[in-house]
Amino acid sequence: MAELKINGKVKVLMDAQTFDSGFTKREFVITTQEQYPQDVKLECTQQRVSLLDNLKEGDNVDVFFNIRGNEYNGRYFVNLQAWKIEAAGSAPVPAPQPVTPDTALDSAEDDGDLPF
Repeated sequence: MAELKINGKVKVLMDAQTFDSGFTKREFVITTQEQYPQDVKLECTQQRVSLLDNLKEGDNVDVFFNIRGNEYNGRYFVNLQAWKIEAAGSAPVPAPQPVTPDTALDSAEDDGDLPF
């Protein structure tokens, strides 16, 4: 499945819902920022509910999501399940590189000369 992304401003953060089966979800709405803005409802499920903990209404975000469809009692449903949320326009932060004695010396003594 292709990676889907939408960006916009957080309009509504709903409370988390936990069902008798133990399934947990939390829905939220973002308003796209285009010529004709759309209010789009997405959801986070299970452990991904925590992705919404640090968001507040008005935040500009990029949301990466999957489309999920199912049938229940002859009715069909489509859900947009978010799996990653970032502040809009931010690049993923690269993992820090471990500093070893060799790399520490290389960066401290970089005079442009090659060792060979």
